[in-house]
Amino acid sequence: MPLYEYQCDTHGHRFEARHGMREQPVQSCPECGAPVHRVIHPVGIVFKGSGFYATDSRKSGATSEPAEGKSESPGEPKPESKSEPATEKAG
Repeated sequence: MPLYEYQCDTHGHRFEARHGMREQPVQSCPECGAPVHRVIHPVGIVFKGSGFYATDSRKSGATSEPAEGKSESPGEPKPESKSEPATEKAG
């Protein structure tokens, strides 16, 4: 049977109750008799196995080189800039 956590709406008392999923939830606080609500906690998720990271989906022959035409290795000359040189003003 699952263990549920409840909190008192009036005074904030917290308590746990173990009951089946098909059973009625707890309606009142055992300490003061006020109405209660069930506290929902986030669940931690752990992804195990392959396919969850970018490195898992690469082909076995793939490397981390840039695509063709975009590489700038030290042995290749850089393309010349097409900007015009600045002219000096005579004063």
